[in-house]
Amino acid sequence: MSAQYGRETDRTYERAGFGAPVRRGSRPAIIVVDLTRGFTEDGFPSGTDLTEVVDSTSELIAAGRQANVPVFFTAISYTRAEAEGDSVTWLQKAQGMRSLLDGSEEVALDPRLPYTDEDLLVTKKGASAFFGTSLAAQLTGLGCDTVLVCGATTSGCVRATAVDAVQSGFSVLVPRECVGDRAAGPHDANLFDIQAKYGDVIGLKEAAGYLTDHTGRTS
Repeated sequence: MSAQYGRETDRTYERAGFGAPVRRGSRPAIIVVDLTRGFTEDGFPSGTDLTEVVDSTSELIAAGRQANVPVFFTAISYTRAEAEGDSVTWLQKAQGMRSLLDGSEEVALDPRLPYTDEDLLVTKKGASAFFGTSLAAQLTGLGCDTVLVCGATTSGCVRATAVDAVQSGFSVLVPRECVGDRAAGPHDANLFDIQAKYGDVIGLKEAAGYLTDHTGRTS
């Protein structure tokens, strides 16, 4: 029954015209979404062990460095007033994220990531890296046309970032080894949906090769 359901789903999406490959531009950027300790370590309320995602993302960043590709990191962080009050409606639903306080261990980037002072850090209050931030303007200012979205969680901030990226005019690539979630079901379902409607879900090796081989960035 599962195989039958899968075939029916594939036929339905094919008939709807979903799943076409995206245009891969010559000026990519890497967006690392919320690989902060509060998400990558299972000792925190909102976290899970994302060691493999951190390692794969670090490998992708290394490939990007060689090609002079800009890297953006994001972190969700709230003031105590925001976390304890009702001004951020999302926190009424996602109560566990109230602990993501400014200056806390949970909002610090995972120390295993190769973050440098030359990278750009975007602090946000919502799921998407684009909502309420200057990310789109910064990418446009750098002449970027394609984004590789990594991070956590696949069903939350990664998906929201992918949707807003394509709506902002950027082609979207999601290296599957570089994203993770708390459970397999939401992870798989959202990778399926991103592939169908918003971007290309590709392997880490293909993503690194694209960064290494792309042309158009000369400085």
